[in-house]
This record gives sequence, structure tokens and C-alpha cells, in this order.
Amino acid sequence: MTKPIPRIGSRKSGRIGSRKTGRRIPKGVIHVQASFNNTIVTVTDVRGRVVSWASAGTCGFKGTRRGTPFAAQTAAGNAIRTVVDQGMQRAEVMIKGPGLGRDAALRAIRRSGILLSFVRDVTPMPHNGCRPPKKRRV
Repeated sequence: MTKPIPRIGSRKSGRIGSRKTGRRIPKGVIHVQASFNNTIVTVTDVRGRVVSWASAGTCGFKGTRRGTPFAAQTAAGNAIRTVVDQGMQRAEVMIKGPGLGRDAALRAIRRSGILLSFVRDVTPMPHNGCRPPKKRRV
């Protein structure tokens, strides 16, 4: 006979933490991932929970156009518009990757009216990383 696990709180109200509710978030973190083929902009709260995101692909750009600065600018604008409506005033920006959309996304974030506390480049750099594969013998 197993002991029943006591439940704390009731779960009758469907989903527990709905992401799309108008949670007031005064401060957040904006992550920009700029690769050569796409740019992804993710807005999180300070604990790291995703509030809003957009990419050049979700904004309707197809193929090689996704890697352009204009696509990155559009993606950043779309991601930020929703969080500005939820009351975000200040943000930190983390930029990762070598793509063309880095500067354009940052420009769009600056223009959105959010105060930036800092902008940090978090592109991973190998400190002489992995060992290369051995040379092929012909």
C-alpha cells in the first residue's frame, strides 16, 4: 500500500503559468542570435523565462533573405513590440553570432524606446577548441 502524495494548491484552473498573459515585466533580457542564414530575437524576463520571440523566418522572409540586416531589424521589432505593450522599460542585450543582422537588430532595439542597461557580446569563442580530424590518406 503506497502513501498518497499530498498536493499543494489546486490545479483546477487549466494551465498553470500561461505565457501569453499580460504579466508586467519592467526589466528583461533581449537575446539576439545572428547566424549567416537567420536572425532569432528572444525576449526573456530576468529569470530566463521566454516572454516573446521572433525570427526572420517567422516574419515572412524566405531563403537567403533571412540573413539580411533588414530581416533582422523586422524580427527585432516584432519581438519587442509585444513586450513594450506588457510594460517593459529596461533591458539587457546579449548578442551572439557572426551574422549580418547584429547591428541592424541592435539599431531596432535602440529605436524601440527601451532603455538598455548594457549590451554584451556572448559569441562562443574556442580557446583552441577541439582536436581536428586526422588527415586523409590517399
